[in-house]
Amino acid sequence: MAEMLYKDATYPVSLLVELIRTGKIALPDIQRPFVWQATKVRALFDSMYRGFPVGYLLFWETGVEHGARQIGVDTVKAVPNHLIVDGQQRLTSLFAVMTGATVLHDDYSESRIRIAFRPSDDTFAVTDAAIEKDPEFIPDISVLWQPGGLWATKKAHLKAVAARREIDDAEEQRLDEAIHRLHELQQYQFKVIELSAAANEEQVAEIFVRINSEGVALVQADFILTLMSVFWEKGRRDLEDFCRACRVPSLGGASPFNWYIQPQPPQLLRATVAVALRRAVLKQIYVLLRGKDVETGKQSPEKRQAQFDRLAEAQEHVLNLTHWHEFLLCLERAGFRSKKMISSENAIIFSYAIWLIGRVDYQVPIARLREVMARWFFMAHTTARYSGSFESQVERDLAQFGPLKPGDADGFVAVLNKIVNDTLTADYWDIRLPNDLDSSAAKSPALLAYIAALNIVDADALLSTGKVRARLDPAVIAKKGIERHHLFPRAYLRKQGVNSTKKINQIANMALVEWYDNISISDQPPAKYWPDQVGKKRIGRATLDLQARWHALPDKWTKLPYDTFLAQRRRLMAQVVRDAFHRLADSGYAPVYPAPGKPTQPAPPAHAYFGVRVSDLLDAGLLAADAVLINTADDVEARVVAGGRIEFEGVPYDSPSAAGDVAHGGGTNGWAYWLADTPAGLRSLAALRDELRKTDEGEDA
Repeated sequence: MAEMLYKDATYPVSLLVELIRTGKIALPDIQRPFVWQATKVRALFDSMYRGFPVGYLLFWETGVEHGARQIGVDTVKAVPNHLIVDGQQRLTSLFAVMTGATVLHDDYSESRIRIAFRPSDDTFAVTDAAIEKDPEFIPDISVLWQPGGLWATKKAHLKAVAARREIDDAEEQRLDEAIHRLHELQQYQFKVIELSAAANEEQVAEIFVRINSEGVALVQADFILTLMSVFWEKGRRDLEDFCRACRVPSLGGASPFNWYIQPQPPQLLRATVAVALRRAVLKQIYVLLRGKDVETGKQSPEKRQAQFDRLAEAQEHVLNLTHWHEFLLCLERAGFRSKKMISSENAIIFSYAIWLIGRVDYQVPIARLREVMARWFFMAHTTARYSGSFESQVERDLAQFGPLKPGDADGFVAVLNKIVNDTLTADYWDIRLPNDLDSSAAKSPALLAYIAALNIVDADALLSTGKVRARLDPAVIAKKGIERHHLFPRAYLRKQGVNSTKKINQIANMALVEWYDNISISDQPPAKYWPDQVGKKRIGRATLDLQARWHALPDKWTKLPYDTFLAQRRRLMAQVVRDAFHRLADSGYAPVYPAPGKPTQPAPPAHAYFGVRVSDLLDAGLLAADAVLINTADDVEARVVAGGRIEFEGVPYDSPSAAGDVAHGGGTNGWAYWLADTPAGLRSLAALRDELRKTDEGEDA
């Protein structure tokens, strides 16, 4: 008979709250983002009040020795007896409501969960301003479980209700009983499955999936972060605080905020274990951190302590603000300006781990390290080195440093240079990269490498005196700036029988130009609009030739067949990327990007005629039903559907701005963002709205 890996138990809510309060049950999520909506908390208390089942809890015995303490000289906190595997949100809800503790939300704002109760009809609600003023409600049931809270709450509630309306003895007793019944929820019995400490992580994960109704799968990072909560809570808290601070600019001094990545704790955990243990396969990391003896299979407190000490030392480097920002300068040197240019956050995380290894273990000077790591990141990001099944690739890379002695800066640099040179061979530049550019993906690593190359060579935008790198200021969110523009216009290609959106939006058909050129060019053939644009811009021949080289325009490109143009331009784009990449090895090269400016908001449209709806444009015949809407900068497409709603990625939105917020980000002016594919060419919805306004004004006159 198979060994029993669990036992059933029953816990009253009051005991669960007390065990969490004293740390005997680990509830790390009370300090992490709380993902439940307040309505789910309301529903939980309503179900318990009515005596309904609210599911099992799943605990896992830690199996630690009696009296064990958490790692760190600054703490004497005992290690918990149980970990919560399933039921964290329910227990967080119960603990927060019954104790009045605050929780963190997914945007890292902090607040209390306030649930109201109306004893007259046993109704629970999420507290709002109206409920606060309604004497029929107890606006915050947390007061019931505070010392003396039951008696004080009953007295205050009966007084408030009596001041509003007359109540007789029978109703007073009814209200009293309802409040008592709510207070007695502290005796509600939860069914608990306690998994044995003998169960391994694979068994725990399998049991979790089989009994979890929502089908959420546990991953190895969950187990490691849980181990940190048990044995090194301060380390986990520091990790989460760092990630939280990455999200918001600091007004009070140095912070990890940056324009490239807002990492999650599991991501920085990967960087930490790579630095500490030279590992990337988290399953192996978990076994190491549990301190299991390879021969006996038993946990060794000494081995566990040693591994966590290594982890703590590495995390101190990972969370060091000087290290963090010095590394991010490598990305800037490599031509990458912001998160918009990042398709692989793994490339950032594992490049940072390698940077730390070079700086801390091999003492590579900052200037030299910045040069070699800029080349490394460019290679890793462009080739998608850490995509897919990346753990094995990371460990192969880390293993290359094995033969080196501490402090061997030359050896470290030589290892990285060899990997880069072996990866970016002549065949890569001549064959693979042009093939990778045969795509319409807006986040293609090959496309992002080309844009980074334009930053490295400090290229102008096409037919402009403005620089690409200046226009890609990550803090500027105004729409006036660089757009990716079709060299062979969309409407023109459709007239030529090219109807595939994927083919029309090929990377090789897009160029970075000033924003207003997109509308003025419309559906003209290249042979027509190009000479006109060159004449209007008054750009000198030498500058124009240089821009043509930067923007990879083939000789006499306006007269080439479309497919021929695409093939030739891909090869030229790959050459631009190659030449820019080689500049990174030049010690005399330094990026000249301006410091990110303050965020700006889009300017309001010239005609603030906000009474117009998309349905009005349909009624006026200015916009056809089922019209296609695009934004070439973000390479996205939407559609006008019934009632004038905007459908984006299969979801209808009530306004252009609502759809624009999803496609581009909050605060987007959808009327200016979306371009309609009309018989007269691409026109912004704002332009169509203004045309309708002028028509209406003419009729009024």
